[in-house]
Amino acid sequence: MQPSKSRYVRAAFALTATSLLVAAGPAAAVAANTANGSVYTGAPVAIGKGTARTVVHTDADGKPLSVAVEMTGGVLQGLPTKLNKKTAEGEWEFALSMPPTGPKTGYTEVVVDWNPHGHPPPHVYTVPHFDFHFYGIPASDVEQVMFTGPGDAKAKVTDAELIPPDYQVIADTAVNKMGVHAIDTMAPEFHGTPFTATFIYGYYAGRLIFVEPMVTQAFLQTKPAFSGTVKTPGKYSVKGYYPTKYAVRYDAARKSYVVELDGLKYWPGAVGGLHG
Repeated sequence: MQPSKSRYVRAAFALTATSLLVAAGPAAAVAANTANGSVYTGAPVAIGKGTARTVVHTDADGKPLSVAVEMTGGVLQGLPTKLNKKTAEGEWEFALSMPPTGPKTGYTEVVVDWNPHGHPPPHVYTVPHFDFHFYGIPASDVEQVMFTGPGDAKAKVTDAELIPPDYQVIADTAVNKMGVHAIDTMAPEFHGTPFTATFIYGYYAGRLIFVEPMVTQAFLQTKPAFSGTVKTPGKYSVKGYYPTKYAVRYDAARKSYVVELDGLKYWPGAVGGLHG
């Protein structure tokens, strides 16, 4: 979450496919397929000295159980410590594609921002951290997100049902090619507890277009096993599977870090273009 700024520059670097993907082709997006369900993975993207990819877990009937970003341990090493001079707030951006096969979750991509110095508000989110934007609109529509400033009508949300309890849409957080953000005013970081992990909602032109866990680098380094409840709105703007919980955890067996949307519930809402 950041104040209004100029165009983001994609900093994603897709890696060569793993030997599994090369050997099996597109079907290799299914990492596991058992009587209990399946696991689908997106293409790995280099971050730091590691990689990150999207992961979708389903039950035996193919229904999505969780949507996550899995990062190898090297992601926390070799990260840029200086601000990105190509962006106003110095963030480094990495776009992760969704798995090419498997169920439709409603998410089109996950954009991970590494913020080496954090971002406003001061003394709350101004620590090194990652933002994980799970978008429900196409990347081409994200590119159309533009604000003239915090007073822009497109930075407002007039339908109260789209805003969860205790959340407030902050017009000053309107970001071109992203959206305007709603924060949980009851979150611990606004009441004297240092920020570790939190959950954000994002909007544009009165529509809810992304959900966003934010996690500090320091919290990931503790190899956490965290699960939090997600406060949910009365409705959504785009059909798909939305979380009632989220997790930030270390997978010791895989030596990886996972940021996961859990407790998914399906919303069969209307679908349209960005301005539909």
